[in-house]
Amino acid sequence: MLGKCFSVICIISVIFAIVTKNISSLSNAVVDGASRAVELSLSLLGVMCLWSGLMELLRSAGVVKKIAQILRPILRLAFPHAFKTGIGAEEITMNISANMLGIGNAATPLAIAAMKAMREGQIEDANVVNRESVEDVDLDVATDDMITLAVLNSSSLDLLPTTIIALRRAAGSADPYSIIVPVWICSAAGSVLAVLLCRFFAVLFRQKKRRHDSGGRHGYTRRVDSVKSNGGLSENMNKTRAGAP
Repeated sequence: MLGKCFSVICIISVIFAIVTKNISSLSNAVVDGASRAVELSLSLLGVMCLWSGLMELLRSAGVVKKIAQILRPILRLAFPHAFKTGIGAEEITMNISANMLGIGNAATPLAIAAMKAMREGQIEDANVVNRESVEDVDLDVATDDMITLAVLNSSSLDLLPTTIIALRRAAGSADPYSIIVPVWICSAAGSVLAVLLCRFFAVLFRQKKRRHDSGGRHGYTRRVDSVKSNGGLSENMNKTRAGAP
């Protein structure tokens, strides 16, 4: 989809350049934009390597587990099942820590690892021991914790928006750090609202599923009782006819 959008933008730009007779300006803009894109990519690459290396050092030193203990009371509200079982809790903590530091590119593989861990936990919870029971587990349906993690990755709390700061600095901003406080306010509000909505809809759909399941069981019980009563009536009628002269 993005490729189609950029293709349309490029075609429109070429058409307007031809109409307005600014082909030379368009050519210069393409060359300058390509060189600036390479410079920007190299500057961002340094920032990503730095913070990714720091996150790996923190993980190797066991700091992530300490952060998990500090954030456990808060994260337990957002991911109750993962922190109750301990499956995927470390990956979730590292993912949220990376997002809080503004390392979106480093947080992506951590989120994938957390999703895989929670998927394995879902299979273990179902006590899968053979192929037949594997088919009973719907692996295409995301759990509540998976949905919450995906939403939080879209609206995460950024304590240090390093990527945005690096972009502003590369663009020549006089004060690239002036956005920190507004980012704190917006990201905190978005994260709190995201968690509340995820928990609300999780409870809502869980209650609907329970009512649906209970309604199905009651309907099955009524059908069984009806069959039994009809069967008993037929049996009595057969006995009556057998005893008749």
